Amino acid sequence: MIKAIFFDIDGTLVSFRTHRVSVSVEKAIRQLRENGIKVFVATGRPFQVIDNLGDLEFDGYVTVNGSCCYIGRNTVIYRREIPAVAIGHLIRYEEEQESFPCIFVRERDMFINFKNDQVAEVLRLLNFPELPVRELKEADKSGIFQLVAFFSVDQEKKIMETLPECEATRWNALFTDIVPVGGSKRIGMEQIMNYVGIRREEVMAFGDGGNDIPMLDYAGIGVAMGNASAEVQSHADFVTRTVDEDGILYALIHFGLLPEDAK
Repeated sequence: MIKAIFFDIDGTLVSFRTHRVSVSVEKAIRQLRENGIKVFVATGRPFQVIDNLGDLEFDGYVTVNGSCCYIGRNTVIYRREIPAVAIGHLIRYEEEQESFPCIFVRERDMFINFKNDQVAEVLRLLNFPELPVRELKEADKSGIFQLVAFFSVDQEKKIMETLPECEATRWNALFTDIVPVGGSKRIGMEQIMNYVGIRREEVMAFGDGGNDIPMLDYAGIGVAMGNASAEVQSHADFVTRTVDEDGILYALIHFGLLPEDAK
């Protein structure tokens, strides 16, 4: 019996085309909660830019790929920062080897060291607000939960070798999310599940990106969106329709969590 569902945001709950949750999926989320099923967000976004879910209410949030987790909107149950030594490695690499744009995500704000066309494209894709530009040394002043690094797949191996305390979780060719070693949406799920007393087999998860793979693997039922890559789909128990075809609603009806007339 499914008692909780974890939803990725971008490309899963929210369309890249409309930047919003469809009316039918909004209705479905509300119906799940009325039926006693807990619903959680599991995203790479920090809490301060979860701004595209309308007035939907969730029982909790896994943010920055599992590095900061909330029950409701205000109760933090788990935090894990990137080690300060790793931030030092990154700063030295950028100063001595090659520079690339990097968003430094803190608990309540974020900034970037510089912008280029790739950054502009990603901010447009995600409908993100403009980011303040600050010097790299600013990253040494307070805890960093995630890095959003704009380097290519070809550059990734060389750069990540200088950051042994971290790992990359890529879901877009233009950038990768960097989190502490062992960090993932799965870890965030586990923290919330332990807190609310729900078992793995009682959990369903929806996602479309590479950073969703640990979550899809771990959930009792992992559902990949139709717009997910073939690799992501291979980790799912079920592949639904795309985000623009209300894939969430389709899967919920398929698994009997909502009635056929929920359409």
